Amino acid sequence: MLVRTSTKLGPAIPSSEITPQHQVEQHNQTRRRFLAGAAAVGAATLATRTIPNLIHPNATVEAATDLPTVPSKYTVPDTQTPFNKATTYNNYYEFGTDKDQPAKNAHTLQIRPWTVQVTGLVKKPQTVNIDDLLKYRPIENRVYRHRCVEAWSMVIPWDGYSLSEFINFCEPLPSAKFVQFFTTNDKKSMPDRPGGYDWPYREGLRMDEAMNPLALLTFGCYGQVLPNQNGSPIRVILPWKYGFKSGKSIVRFHFLDKQPQTTWNEQNGQEYGFYSNVNPNVDHPRWSQARERRIDSSLLPHYIPTLMFNGYGDQVASLYAGMDLKKYY
Repeated sequence: MLVRTSTKLGPAIPSSEITPQHQVEQHNQTRRRFLAGAAAVGAATLATRTIPNLIHPNATVEAATDLPTVPSKYTVPDTQTPFNKATTYNNYYEFGTDKDQPAKNAHTLQIRPWTVQVTGLVKKPQTVNIDDLLKYRPIENRVYRHRCVEAWSMVIPWDGYSLSEFINFCEPLPSAKFVQFFTTNDKKSMPDRPGGYDWPYREGLRMDEAMNPLALLTFGCYGQVLPNQNGSPIRVILPWKYGFKSGKSIVRFHFLDKQPQTTWNEQNGQEYGFYSNVNPNVDHPRWSQARERRIDSSLLPHYIPTLMFNGYGDQVASLYAGMDLKKYY
């Protein structure tokens, strides 16, 4: 369980970025009501409250359990992708390689009980309960662009808090230069996982990337707990990188001093680089990355130009100053 209730938060936060007191109080009241309701129905009942189509694949996708959130300064003006499209068009190979398969198959994923291991170059290796992580910091609702390496994109309101908050809690040693994260490797939850891959799914970041405020430790979307096919119960979202960098259903964060192995980079390094920053000037070997198909409410294909770093250059470009982004793709 999570035993520490405070952590060093680094430099002072500018007053312009501090959440107003009335919003904090509103969040606390909502969270207390949420937790009280969860206690009333019992842990077993809460764990089985899933999106209907995960039980009956042909049913209509509806909202999952509410997740209390507070407003965030992180947003984009783009039209949001409808919930039913964001939750039925997914990449999650452990539940199928076709886009519609994860929504049909991910009902087998058991999301409670769930713990997250902290290992490697940290002050104290430990295991943290997912429900303690949910209560650790206020959950923000952030609207991010989400770009897939396959040249399609969505605009999704994700719910979580900066990954840096969790990393501060983990207390990595000064020698830790990278963080690697692992998806669950539970064969019982993933009975039809395809062969030919070195499971579990692994991804990783340079430490300064992981500490960037945009990197989101994510528990929900659209104000609801994450649907299984979207990476329940905990994942990361890295909006300036291609989607496969944003590991799902994470069970372990491992801190190390050397660049870690990652699943797709190891599987096919020519097509999937370690950094995987969205870059319209570096094509995938099999297609152009200069434009993308935006998945929105339109019935017709909607194509738009791809932006460098997915439009987040002001926040992240300095991380790669002096690097040849065609070499370090």
